[in-house]
Amino acid sequence: MGQVVVDLSVSLDGFITAPAPSRQAGLGVGGERLHEWLFSGDTPSAANPMFRPIAGSRKVFEDFVRNTGAVIVGRRWFDIVDGWGGQPPLPARYFILTHTVPPAWKDRAAQSPFTFVTDGLTSALEQARGAAGDRDVAVGGANVAQQCLTAGLLDEIQLHVVPVLFGGGTRLFADLGAAPIALQQIAVYHAQDITHLRFRVVKPAASGRS
Repeated sequence: MGQVVVDLSVSLDGFITAPAPSRQAGLGVGGERLHEWLFSGDTPSAANPMFRPIAGSRKVFEDFVRNTGAVIVGRRWFDIVDGWGGQPPLPARYFILTHTVPPAWKDRAAQSPFTFVTDGLTSALEQARGAAGDRDVAVGGANVAQQCLTAGLLDEIQLHVVPVLFGGGTRLFADLGAAPIALQQIAVYHAQDITHLRFRVVKPAASGRS
């Protein structure tokens, strides 16, 4: 079984969007800076030719695409990107956490790469694991990532740290509660104008009766 992972680009001050994200500016005003590393290279990605990762970052991106079998995102993110026009960036099944199925998708969800999950995170994760098989389940968006972390459902975190300070926007690690969450560093990759960090979430040891 694969891992449940968060894989996101983030500013140095911890934001995954700049201020004021909207349908017109999905990453907020100036937030495109977070994804420049994915589109500024010389060669299209073999996994998805719409991406052109910069030198030194290509393997990180290719490994993520190859290892991802399903994606879970929240309804807010889905709406902001307008469902990616029906063509999301990864060749995987997408599970959308929502209270209700968007009216525009009620009659065409079965023919789309999207499954709308209305009965909670646990159900979404179970369905995503079934779709992913031996590959990973990627978790997208701050709110869903926070839910997975606080519920002890997240296995790994991969961050692509961009040298920019936004001072506001969507903070990735907000609302995690008071208890610390321990991480074990797995890897660090330095590339031009970006640092890739990978961590394993340390799960509390199960206590048994003596």
